[in-house]
Amino acid sequence: MSANEYQQLTSNIWSDTFVNGTMQMDGKQLPIRIRYRGGHTRGYVKKSFEIRTSSRTFHFNAEYDDPSLLRNALSFRFFESIRVPAPSTRHCVLYLNGQLAGVYLRIEGVKSFFFRQRRMPVRSIFYAVNDHASFAIEPGAADTGTDLLSGYSLIRGKDVDRTRLRTFIHQLNTKSRLELFRFLQSRVDTNNYLRWLSGAVLTGNFDGFHQNYTWYEKVKSQKYGILPWDYEGTWGRNCYGTRVDPNLVRIQGYNKLTGRLLAFRSFRQQYKKLMQQHLMSGFTEKKIMPIVYSLHNEIRKEVEKDPYMKWDMNVFYGEPERIRTYVIERREHLRKELHRL
Repeated sequence: MSANEYQQLTSNIWSDTFVNGTMQMDGKQLPIRIRYRGGHTRGYVKKSFEIRTSSRTFHFNAEYDDPSLLRNALSFRFFESIRVPAPSTRHCVLYLNGQLAGVYLRIEGVKSFFFRQRRMPVRSIFYAVNDHASFAIEPGAADTGTDLLSGYSLIRGKDVDRTRLRTFIHQLNTKSRLELFRFLQSRVDTNNYLRWLSGAVLTGNFDGFHQNYTWYEKVKSQKYGILPWDYEGTWGRNCYGTRVDPNLVRIQGYNKLTGRLLAFRSFRQQYKKLMQQHLMSGFTEKKIMPIVYSLHNEIRKEVEKDPYMKWDMNVFYGEPERIRTYVIERREHLRKELHRL
């Protein structure tokens, strides 16, 4: 970045205005626009960035609060393994104007290109950006004029798509049980949703039910689908890196849509079957740990040189074992809980 652009970027860390620059990535020199991203994390010494090229959007996540620097990457790979679309990731070393910024996780932006690449035509894309994205009509919402979409940011689509989602949430909350089953079948890709639910529950993302997901509407079926976003607070730690009870997240998950789906025996049985399959083959030490070791070894030497590493290196070295313990304890707990579904 030129001195002027760099000054503009750093003078206000809360600004969402992009500045211009160039980036060398994968052996190519690309013109880019760059800005800081995130909420409270913008106040950290190691900040995250959103970088846009002419055709792509990338999020370069500092993963500052995650002592392993790999929970997002591991989570998205796990979701892909259970057939839920998830952003591709790659660890990299970032330099800003020649200065070492440290190890970052490059995350594919979930925008139009993401769906085109996967041959999934969509008419709208929403990000669930805060904890008002629980699909519930909050008490007193009508009286206070609270918008049902106050937890969502429209990434692609028009006002008519906002109206459609607003109508969906209203009907989800007000339809009788008799009408609700057909409504859910016609408006939600229930197989995708239940797979996503199983992934959120298995990885233990407490924040992933009311926010931190992408909600999209397919063109052909006109059904809504869901995919994960921001899975740093998983595998036994929360979004600040604090160790949490491996059984913090209940097997039924959370939010209004989940509750209404699982109220029906057929959806409950489908979810139960999915969980049994994952616990038998996908969510096991044998499947998970080779990925953990591979990711951890890949970044180990570079993390040792990271000038902004928040955690003691001994904590970083111990993270594969921490994740392994989480998988063992989580499996044991969920196998018991399956009988109560």
